[in-house]
Amino acid sequence: MVDGNNLKSFRKLLAAAFMTFPILIILFCIYQNSIFEGPKNNPFEDVKDNQFLSKIPDDKLLGGLLVSSFGEASCISRFESYLYRKTSSYKPSKYLISKLRNYEHLHQICGPYTKSYNETMKEGAQFGKHDVDSRCKYVIWIAANGLGNRMLSMVSTFLYAILTGRLLIVRFDNDMSNLFCEPFPNSSWLLPKNSPFSNNLKQFKTFESMLTNNKKNNSEELLPSIVFLTLMNYNLGDTRFHCDQNQDLLQKIPILILQADQYFAPTFFMISSFRQDLNKMFPDKDTIFHHLGRYLFHPSNEVWEGIRKYYETHLGKENEKIGVQIRVFNAEQTPEIIISETISCIHQNKLLTKFNMQSSMNPPLEKNTSKVVLVVSLYSKYGESLKSIYESNTSLSSGVIKVYQPSHEENQKLGDNMHNIKAWIEIYLLGLCDALVTSSWSTFGYVANGLAGLKPLILQNVHGKIVPNPPCQQNNLEPCLHIPPKYDCRTNTPFNDTFTFYNTKHCEDYPGGIKIINMYD
Repeated sequence: MVDGNNLKSFRKLLAAAFMTFPILIILFCIYQNSIFEGPKNNPFEDVKDNQFLSKIPDDKLLGGLLVSSFGEASCISRFESYLYRKTSSYKPSKYLISKLRNYEHLHQICGPYTKSYNETMKEGAQFGKHDVDSRCKYVIWIAANGLGNRMLSMVSTFLYAILTGRLLIVRFDNDMSNLFCEPFPNSSWLLPKNSPFSNNLKQFKTFESMLTNNKKNNSEELLPSIVFLTLMNYNLGDTRFHCDQNQDLLQKIPILILQADQYFAPTFFMISSFRQDLNKMFPDKDTIFHHLGRYLFHPSNEVWEGIRKYYETHLGKENEKIGVQIRVFNAEQTPEIIISETISCIHQNKLLTKFNMQSSMNPPLEKNTSKVVLVVSLYSKYGESLKSIYESNTSLSSGVIKVYQPSHEENQKLGDNMHNIKAWIEIYLLGLCDALVTSSWSTFGYVANGLAGLKPLILQNVHGKIVPNPPCQQNNLEPCLHIPPKYDCRTNTPFNDTFTFYNTKHCEDYPGGIKIINMYD
């Protein structure tokens, strides 16, 4: 038998154990957390944030080009576009990413509506004034010509801003409203509507007159605080923009107003002070527009809805998507010749199976495949012709070729906002294709190629009345600068002809132009 006293003691011991056990469990949990989570006051790590970021696919942020600090509702395309496009094979350099983060920080400090912005813009404030932030310098971009030209010149201007420590501010008139999302976090790139730079730009001193006055007076004290640059035509405009000594002068100007319609980024390789940064930012030189274009241009919610609906209705379910962009510059180019050239290019490069249009017996597509041809042109006749040719020459039992053309405005409508919205939708849809055939000289095609990260097949025929052989040739990613500088900064004399320089060559589709390449190309 158990002694009564012993039983009583045993019960007390058991009760104490039960009371102590929860405390031990709590202490054990605290100990476990201290091992696996680390100190709670670690200022460099937020476990929840890191767990969230680890779930974001790398291509959703374009390999680090973008930051996740935007509200998704304000720009849906920024967060959804990776679901529609293929992952780029071109990765941005760590140096480029760091330059973009530094730029974003500066834009938050100096962007529109900040104190620094207001003080600098007031009466064209000089750097010497005590109430002006000397870090805040600006390049104000002014639109010119069609949307393709504008996007090319915006990327060039943004790269110039990064290289020179300026902020890019864009003046969008009504025909550019609601095309793009804001690209910079917690700030705007839009020039305020009440800005003195919204009109009457002729009141400001031009770059050429600044150089003339500076040469006469030989005094930097007389430099203006605002300079108007025109890079519309290097033969007639600011021909000495690319000279090192003139860039030194421009660094002393707080506000530059720049109107351009070309991809003038190739000229930066002429400026010795820019080359080191360019080489570090872009180890692959021919990815400049690809990276900066995808960083800057995100379709607005309205535009994105149009892109998404069209893609899901017509393109998304097909095995392969072939984009064809046709721009006609010469009235002597007949539609029949252009169609024949396009089909020859598609067949010679095996984008689609070659067939005999005179015969009903043609090789079928690979079994159970479906391909779609997206035709982008101002004219409906090209979409209709390719549709009638391809959709009547396929074997439905083996595979299907479908042809779609989103719109056909029949002529370019400058200054029309809806026209630009349609153009932006079509540029973006081309960028979602697996292969591209585009027209020579076309800035519209250059933008689509660059955003897609695809080396395009560019049609060769511009003037001829017969289909050339070959009908097209593959180009690299970079757009062509159609009218490059013809001014020799060393001798202060014009060049007699176009020349190439560091990391550039003549364009395949526009021999008088130049484009950026890698040296090993």
